[in-house]
Amino acid sequence: MKQKNYILLFLFLSIVVPVLGQSTKLRGKVTDSQTKEVLPFVTVHFTKTSIGTITDFNGEYFLETREKVDSVMISCIGYKTITRPIVKRSFQTIDIQLESSNTNLPEIVVHAGENPAHILLRKIVANKENNNPEKIEAYQYEVYNKMEIDVNNIDAKYREKKIFKHFQFIFDYMDTSAVTGKNFLPIFISETFSDYYYRKKPKADKEVIKANKISGMENKSITQFTGQIYQKINVYDNYMEIFSKPFVSPIASFGLLSYEYYLVDSAVEEHHKIYHVTFKPRRKQELTFTGEFWVHDSTFAIKKAVLRIAKDANINFVNDLVLEHEFKHVNDQYWMLSKESIFVDFNLSDSTTGFFARRSTSYRNFVLNQPHDDKFYDRATGHAIEVKDDALQKNDDYWDNMRPDSLSKRELGIYKMIDTIQEVPVYKTYVDIITLIVSGYKEFKYFDIGPYPTMYSYNLIEGSRFRFGGRTSVNVSENIFFNGYIAYGIKDNAFKYAVGSSYYFNKSPERLAQISYKDDLEQFGKDPNTLISTDNILGSIFSRTVATKLNRVREFDASYEHEWFPGFANTLTLKRRKIFTYGTSDIMPKLFDTLPAPNIKTSEFVLNTRFAYDEKFIVGKRDRTSIGTDFPILQANFVLGIKGLLKGDFNYQKMSFSIDHDLNINPFGHTFYTFEYGKVFGQLPFYLLKMHEGNETYWYNNAFNLMNYYEFVSDEYLSFKITHHFDGLFFNKIPLLRKLKLREVVAINGVFGSLRTENDSIHTILKPFEYGLGWFSKQQKSYFGVHLPKPYYELSAGVENILSIIRIDALWRMSYIDPTYVKEHGVSTFGIRATLQLRF
Repeated sequence: MKQKNYILLFLFLSIVVPVLGQSTKLRGKVTDSQTKEVLPFVTVHFTKTSIGTITDFNGEYFLETREKVDSVMISCIGYKTITRPIVKRSFQTIDIQLESSNTNLPEIVVHAGENPAHILLRKIVANKENNNPEKIEAYQYEVYNKMEIDVNNIDAKYREKKIFKHFQFIFDYMDTSAVTGKNFLPIFISETFSDYYYRKKPKADKEVIKANKISGMENKSITQFTGQIYQKINVYDNYMEIFSKPFVSPIASFGLLSYEYYLVDSAVEEHHKIYHVTFKPRRKQELTFTGEFWVHDSTFAIKKAVLRIAKDANINFVNDLVLEHEFKHVNDQYWMLSKESIFVDFNLSDSTTGFFARRSTSYRNFVLNQPHDDKFYDRATGHAIEVKDDALQKNDDYWDNMRPDSLSKRELGIYKMIDTIQEVPVYKTYVDIITLIVSGYKEFKYFDIGPYPTMYSYNLIEGSRFRFGGRTSVNVSENIFFNGYIAYGIKDNAFKYAVGSSYYFNKSPERLAQISYKDDLEQFGKDPNTLISTDNILGSIFSRTVATKLNRVREFDASYEHEWFPGFANTLTLKRRKIFTYGTSDIMPKLFDTLPAPNIKTSEFVLNTRFAYDEKFIVGKRDRTSIGTDFPILQANFVLGIKGLLKGDFNYQKMSFSIDHDLNINPFGHTFYTFEYGKVFGQLPFYLLKMHEGNETYWYNNAFNLMNYYEFVSDEYLSFKITHHFDGLFFNKIPLLRKLKLREVVAINGVFGSLRTENDSIHTILKPFEYGLGWFSKQQKSYFGVHLPKPYYELSAGVENILSIIRIDALWRMSYIDPTYVKEHGVSTFGIRATLQLRF
């Protein structure tokens, strides 16, 4: 399949399209036949096998096996043991009512004392450092990883939809989950076989993917994502990060604060006693699990753990999650993860159509404490993930020999089914529709038209603005792309346009050359990273003022980005700009005698350095998407303006440094912060100084949301933006709010700045800004002087996760709120802002 975006395939198949089949699957509930009360800790197992489980605190169980079984046995002390026949190779719901055995047991005297499960937990915690695989200096192993995606909750009405007219053959792959009881259709399956290497000091890891098989795709970049390196979940950590949410581990050092524990049973395996412990959350709505684990008696290591997300955990879009870990004693000294599986039900509710995602991983051929040299791990010479050239060309015999377990006939059929569905013509139509919704572009063979939200907008200068644009597709070239647009304003009766081209020498690490030219209106002092641009229809709808502060800009850019290794890159840009007075925004410094009014021209070189340690990406044929890093992101920017170069009017230098970080502060939520320091050298008009980003819309963004455009400018500044997400820390304690899964968020944004006298003198002739810089002292020679300038800052408090996607903030402006200033500048001291966000 020619990959557009593999995520689009998943989205399409949530309304169209098969995984594990030919298994015997059971689920049900066990209750007392007389009292009807649920019975926890009841043993349920397939007869003549060692495959079994116990019922949870709600009396529920689920079991699955590929072995040939024909009956299930249910037993519990004080009740009659019963055996029930089952249908092989099918899913069944079997609810059991147990009858009392009426056995007269001898008297048992119970003395008050400590819960034995608590004693065991303390020993587990005391030995965590010894048993945690991450304490080993170095290790390597072979990994087999299988990923599967299914569409679930497919009912008869769903199958009869017109959209499935050409896809009825897919329903031959229907199956039912033993975990949830929901039916499902598979849409994706992949297998990966790789070697994984880890070194503790200095920390480094690497994965070499030797073989990969993906349903419907042959893409080396997607192969990287199907490996194991991004998917580590360690039960020995106090917090297990799943979907960027910190779940409390059942063996956390402070586990007793979050869980109740019960010692259920013990058994002897390989001459050692194994203790069986179950647990459940102490409180509702917290990020915890319910489940069970087995503990080795002499090392107090976890031998096996089964964790299921608490039903009311405050997490979006995840209706259920089951995680299983099995550990193996290696060299009679270290416990290593040998098997791992994760099952996730992505649904808004039990009754809606959603996704199952499941991954099963096995590890073998361990080599311990034999680290490689620095060059082996060095990401500048070899990526953290390396894909062998022949990884996608392995034949069936290879896979049959390398799989730890053979695939079922149904699983083997999935590969063929996915390939077949992509040949159905109507499939391509549906994918195109979803592409339009997700990317904003209508895709044709050689050219994509869009983005559609920018095709119409409105501002006071242009009136109604119409724009038509597009870009070349990957069918023209996977290395070079062209893009552009043309726009026309009804009121100013003028055309605007932009053209550009990008050439990829390499995509990972990224080596990219770009060139562009535009002649269009621009809103200075606007956050460049906002999702709603000036010419976006949403920007017109949500604007709280009529746009009048636009200036016409003719800009030429030529740049080259050289990524030395993933996350560390330099970009060198040559930029030439010509800024015009335009429309009602007649605020050019016309009296500045060094300027050839009514425009100014700049020519500059820009060197940007960006470092994001351990940042990871998904690389597509057109571009790539960052999936983040746990470490701070550092950036440095240096600008050199040269007078006379390409007719530039000024000599100047600029520098700025910033740090961004999303920091988990468990269990109190997480904080996102940004700090930036910058300085401008040279005598310049305010257009070329630092215009602090304002926001004149009702849409919350990363700017100063109660600051107007052009309100403040400086030539030296220090800004900060700090947002803390409590993730329901307080609302979870309130019953009515707990059910809504609302979350609290607070923020403080501010900036200190100064303006040198020579730049301030230019400002004094600009009437629209004669108060806008009033917060800088005219006598202030330096930002670091005794008399510090008065800062601008604003506070906000809000509620997020409304209907899972809406955030609403109340904001208060805390400085420059003098009534005269407020009236003359039309600023707001209080405001309500909203935004949409997708967060687990």
